[in-house]
Amino acid sequence: MTDIVQLPPPPASYHDDNDLWLDEQIWGHRLWEQDPWLLFLEFLSVAEASHATGQLFAADATQFPFSFRPAQRPYLRNLLFNNDKLLELADLYPDNETGWAKWLEWMQSNAKMVAHRDFSYLKNRFQNFEQLVKVIEMLRSATIESSMNKRWSSRFVFPFGRHAIYEDLNTEGNREYINFTRNGDLLYQMLARSSAAPELARHFAHLFERRDPCDRLTELLQPEIAEERHTRSGSYLPYAKHPAFEVLAQDWLAVLELQLPRFDAYPYLTILGALHITLYQLQVAAHVCDKPKPHFICEVVAPKKTLVRELSAGNYIANNQLSLSAVDTYVRNIGNSSEWIAAAAEQSGFAACREIMREKVRWPDEDYTGPVDPDALLENLRHTAQRRHRQHTANIHNSLGRGAGLVSRRGTNRLRYAPTDELLKALILANVPVRMDYGQFLGRLYDRYGLVFGEQEGQLAITTEDFDKRAFQANASRLENRLKTIGMLRRLSDACAYVENPLRRSAA
Repeated sequence: MTDIVQLPPPPASYHDDNDLWLDEQIWGHRLWEQDPWLLFLEFLSVAEASHATGQLFAADATQFPFSFRPAQRPYLRNLLFNNDKLLELADLYPDNETGWAKWLEWMQSNAKMVAHRDFSYLKNRFQNFEQLVKVIEMLRSATIESSMNKRWSSRFVFPFGRHAIYEDLNTEGNREYINFTRNGDLLYQMLARSSAAPELARHFAHLFERRDPCDRLTELLQPEIAEERHTRSGSYLPYAKHPAFEVLAQDWLAVLELQLPRFDAYPYLTILGALHITLYQLQVAAHVCDKPKPHFICEVVAPKKTLVRELSAGNYIANNQLSLSAVDTYVRNIGNSSEWIAAAAEQSGFAACREIMREKVRWPDEDYTGPVDPDALLENLRHTAQRRHRQHTANIHNSLGRGAGLVSRRGTNRLRYAPTDELLKALILANVPVRMDYGQFLGRLYDRYGLVFGEQEGQLAITTEDFDKRAFQANASRLENRLKTIGMLRRLSDACAYVENPLRRSAA
């Protein structure tokens, strides 16, 4: 791709805890599997921190090292998620003063991550203890649940506004990279490096500054003291420019321009964010391997097994191997470089090749005990890189693909591409201004994302005898019926069907 601009890797002094720097040079530091909502919340913590310093989507995110100072909101987190005795004490002590006294005493002994365990400021903000209890219960009902955020310090309330946005911490108040893996950092930098960055900044500034009632409540629960913020940095995105950044930014901008309430807009942004991180991983892998842009044969689930399902399952397997192939290609390119070939021919070939490898991928270290041979060293790197890749980066396609609603086992035990209604709605909101011819819509999904539903796109993607015209026609017909069911398609005649964006239809 001629419109990709690659950046040099950061100095070895950064990320010196990494004993191998290979996945990071292909995709960035770091691309790990993650729950889509945690990905979006991590992005918001970066964006809010940048907004707080007047640098939202500014040029600093295009350079390394990019740094930011996210909020932690320890008082809010204790009140919502480290406050087990609240309801019990409210029942035991219905008297207002006694309830306050017993609860403040309990918090004095059990609150964590706060410099001063004094929550008495709340007495001046609520009419009585019962009112505080009801507000906390109401906000707790908007908790974003995830299988990854079991500990209280890693639980999150819905991001009503900037006062409800904070970073992931352990129970000692230190940043960890288990739930917030740095994908959100990379997502923020992708958007900041897109041509739509100024428009995105305007929309997110409005979201952070808009004082919704629930945001006012989260602010009310926090003391009027300046919160200490700690600098976070070190994430690395290898590209200053990439087509994937542009499509992501355009999709998010289209959703934001609908001016939906946060409860409606954020789920669509979450789905699209997870989808685009998945596409980015596979597109970069294909580019490294000098292969065409990946495509995704999408089955619209039928009562019985179809040819499209079989093709989709095979397509998933092929795409799932792309990132590992990129790792192999990267290692092979080191061995095929003129620098390596010349070094291997020297009398002290192993030592010279080892230094080249250390310069390229920061490996091996001084404790290397493998064979003293350039070819063996290269093979050892390949196995080490493959093993490390399989632990995290290789899982993006599966984890975020499923989280986005693209990858599914629905109706079978094999993974394949079977988009959910939520993903289809998000794609329509991002791509259909008001209405669009159904055939044109299918073509747009293929051109922008590589999604294959119908006959014409199937012919472009499948160049073997596996293509069956009638199977893809039936698949497109099932998709049409499905879009009609969710209120996003209208057929005017036998030859005229339109996909409609219901949120803009009334303005047409």
